[in-house]
Order: sequence, then C-alpha cells, then structure tokens
Amino acid sequence: MASIIEQIASDLNVSSASVSRALNDRPGVSRELRERILARARELNYTPGITARGLATSRTFSVGFFVRQKPGLSTQSDPYYGEMLHGAEQVCAETDYHLTIATLTDAMLAEPRAFRFVRERRIDGMMLAGPDIPNEFILTMLQSGLPVVLIDNRLEYSPVNCVNSDDEQGAYQAACHLIKSGHHSIGIISGPEHWPSNMRRVKGYHHALQDSGLPLQIVHVSRTTIESGEEAYRTLIARYPSLTGICAVNDSMAIGAIRQAQKDGKHIPDDLSVVGFDGIDWAALNHPPLTTVNVPKRQMGKEAARRLLSLLDDPDSAPVEITVSVQFVQRESSRPA
Repeated sequence: MASIIEQIASDLNVSSASVSRALNDRPGVSRELRERILARARELNYTPGITARGLATSRTFSVGFFVRQKPGLSTQSDPYYGEMLHGAEQVCAETDYHLTIATLTDAMLAEPRAFRFVRERRIDGMMLAGPDIPNEFILTMLQSGLPVVLIDNRLEYSPVNCVNSDDEQGAYQAACHLIKSGHHSIGIISGPEHWPSNMRRVKGYHHALQDSGLPLQIVHVSRTTIESGEEAYRTLIARYPSLTGICAVNDSMAIGAIRQAQKDGKHIPDDLSVVGFDGIDWAALNHPPLTTVNVPKRQMGKEAARRLLSLLDDPDSAPVEITVSVQFVQRESSRPA
C-alpha cells in the first residue's frame, strides 16, 4: 500500500502526505490536486484500505490482546481467556481493526519499557487479560499514552478501564448453596491473595460464612491450576479434617481438589461437596460434573474490545469499570450434607 502511495506521489510530483490525505478524504489538499490523485489511483486499480488510512492518521489499525504466559498453555488454548479472546475477535472482525495476540513472558513483564508492541508502535491500544499481570507493567502501559483496557483485573488505587465479572456476588451465592445444603465445615482454596479476582471471590465466600456464623477456613497457594488445587486440598484437609464442603476460586483448583480427594479414597459428593468458579468447558466434563459459577467470558471479551475501540475515538473519556453478571450452575459435585 505504501509503495502505491509513493508511486502516485512520484508520478504526480507531489508529497506522499498529500496523496494520503486525498485517498482518505482528509482536508489539506486542493480540489484540483485531489482529483488528479484520485484519477491516478483509479488508473492503478488502487482501493483505499487500512494501511493507507493508517498513514494518514498515524494509526496501525491493530489492537493487542495480551495474556501472561502459563506453563503448557497458549493464549488460544487457555480454557478461560481463550473464550474472552474469541469475544474480542468477534467485535474487531466487524471493524477495520486487526487483533494482535501474544503472551507476556516473564522477561517482557520485567522490562515493560522495552515492550516492543508499544516501543515500535505496532498497536493503537491493548487489552490486558488476567489478574497475574503486575501493576508495574500495567502502569507503564498506561503511561505510554496508548488506550488500555484490563480484563479480569483492576488497579486498587489508580482509575483504569476494566471489565470484570461479579465475582463477589457469585462466590456468595456458591457458598450459600453449600450452607443451605447443610454444610457447616466449609474450606476455601485460593490462589495468590493479591490477585483482584481472588480477593473478590474470597470476600464473597467469607461474607456468606460470616452471615451464617461459620469460621473462615482458607488456604492460599501461588497458582490457580489443577496441580495447585491438589496441593491446596492436601494442606486444607490436614488443617481441617472434618470438612464436608470446599469452595475454590476457580474451576481448575476445584478439579484438582476433587482429584486429590478421590486419590485419598473420598467419594464426591457423598463425602465431600466441591464448588468451583468460572464455568470452563472442562467443568461439565469432570467426574463428577462440577458445580460452578459461570462467568460470561465471551461477553467480557466483547465488552473489553468495544470499550477499547471507543477509547480510540474518544481517548479523553473517563475510565470506567464494566461488571458483567454471573450464573450459579449446580451439578453433581455437590449435594446436601
């Protein structure tokens, strides 16, 4: 596209900037020159496109969707953020914007000012998905001047555009399900305490326990995977051997807890009821199928993409937090005590 613009500029002995303005219906070009440029473009079978508009507006017409790299998972295969990605793709596909997808390695996160997508201005804005992206990296991206929208994350003190699920209310409902089913010794397994989504979900679980006069029995581990769920279960059951119910901050940890409990000879849900959170596809396929709180992941991706695109048109608009509702889904991993 750039070579076509340069060719027209050379043919007519005008600047490339003038050619870009004419091809993109921008001011700053005389009527006579505009007609000459458009006539030459027609002779060359040129169709104005995204790249030409980018030259005229200093836009790349590309936005980024970034997730922190996780062992054994790509952005597309992550059962949680993959759905958000699909939602963002659907919105971008209806516009002129291309979605750039990448995982953030530890090396990238350690040197945010060297992040090539921003340093080389490869994108016009970005979505950062996940609570495990460090605040320092997020703040550096915000300082770069590019629009940023967080998904499943927020900053505690700095206003930022973000999209989150109603974690606290969903967790409260899940814990109440176990309590109303007659469970009075309920444990919570959680990932890192400082992750915003973990904090909200633990707060919801704790609130439900407090309302029923039950103690907080909780274990935090460094990750939220099936393996860390197994680890958290072993620690939790060692501390509180009389547990009859478990609430996990996500489905992967819940599935890990079920697997470890089954290895220990427990029957789910006769001996132990387990509730997860997220509503990933694996939850319904687990044995037994997992009771969970379904998060509308694709909708979150769509909302984030829409917000980012609106920021590109109005970069000075005030930051907003969008909260999407969740839905409790009962399956066979829980039953009355």
